[in-house]
Amino acid sequence: MFAKNEGNLDRILRIILGVALLIGFAMDADASYRWAYLIGIVPLATGLLGSCPIYSILGIKTCPLKK
Repeated sequence: MFAKNEGNLDRILRIILGVALLIGFAMDADASYRWAYLIGIVPLATGLLGSCPIYSILGIKTCPLKK
């Protein structure tokens, strides 16, 4: 599995963004761009898992360093 590379604030913001986009998907009556809200699955999943594959590729970590 991927190593944890997201800090608490990063995870919380990702989860909020993901949930907001999925709520927008559920409430949107105009189906012309409704699929775009499904992008909310990505930040929600990475926020819940605590690991971002793009962060891993770029070597970024927002989680606190272990002392």
